[in-house]
Amino acid sequence: MIHTPIRTGAILTGALAITLGLGACTFVPVTTEGQHVRVATASDVRNCQRLGSTTVTITEKVGFVRRPPEKLAQEAEATARNAAAKDWNGNTIVPMGPLQDGRQGFDVYRC
Repeated sequence: MIHTPIRTGAILTGALAITLGLGACTFVPVTTEGQHVRVATASDVRNCQRLGSTTVTITEKVGFVRRPPEKLAQEAEATARNAAAKDWNGNTIVPMGPLQDGRQGFDVYRC
């Protein structure tokens, strides 16, 4: 089979579109339990019981494409909310710092 430049270009364009599309996706859905967990600030949880902490790890790249920072943050938050509900029976999380190198820590509270 002889590949013409047009056919090869169309295949590469399609593959790139799929890869970029995947890079924009959020892969972690918030579970039913995680939907009951809110994201708060440290000042919001002064009267709450601290249950512990969780650290989440997020995939920053799909293939050779770096995923958008806002999608990474959404996925980190969703993962932490799910973990807080499932592992700690918590209903509030507070980010311990920014997402760095695909990792972010969250304190877990019951308010």
